[in-house]
Amino acid sequence: MKALIIIDVQNDFIPGGSLPVPNGDKIVPVINRIQDTFDLVIASQDWHPQDHVSFASNHKGKSVFDEIELHGKPQTLWPDHCVQGTQGAEFHPDLNTDKWETIFRKGTDKSIDSYSAFYDNGHLKSTGLTGYLKEKGVSEVYLCGLAGDICVYFSTMDALEEGFTCFFIEDASQALDAEAFKSLKKKLIDKGVQIVNSEFFL
Repeated sequence: MKALIIIDVQNDFIPGGSLPVPNGDKIVPVINRIQDTFDLVIASQDWHPQDHVSFASNHKGKSVFDEIELHGKPQTLWPDHCVQGTQGAEFHPDLNTDKWETIFRKGTDKSIDSYSAFYDNGHLKSTGLTGYLKEKGVSEVYLCGLAGDICVYFSTMDALEEGFTCFFIEDASQALDAEAFKSLKKKLIDKGVQIVNSEFFL
């Protein structure tokens, strides 16, 4: 079975939001167009408490995009974003959610960030997504969303580790840093991820 995983297409990551991904809104019609070609469609949602450790506002003397060490790993400090219950945490209003089977929320633990839809950044705790997909008989996952170089990238890497055949849908994703994403895309290809676009399904 093939599953589409839509990563974090939320208002705060759209132009006008608190952590905007350039052209993030452009992927919404692409995602809407391809959903009907999948047996299973699920989504992830960044869902942070206000006192989340990744917010620069919670670190005195630190600025947005500064880097600190957290649990032995580098952690970028972000603007406050996708705070639980806020408009910024909601999905883009034009995104069609009718076909979604379920939503996996991530980043809910204030003490650690969670880029991937599968695990937190320290791989300390699973979201349960792997078990859910395997229970459904999914073998192929197709990933898209925001941001391509962060949450979609790390979700894809974890999906590979969990044994799924992975496809990255390029025109249904946008990167926060397009230049950095070029080298990350090469890493994905080297690991066996197939890069496709929406025409692949239509």
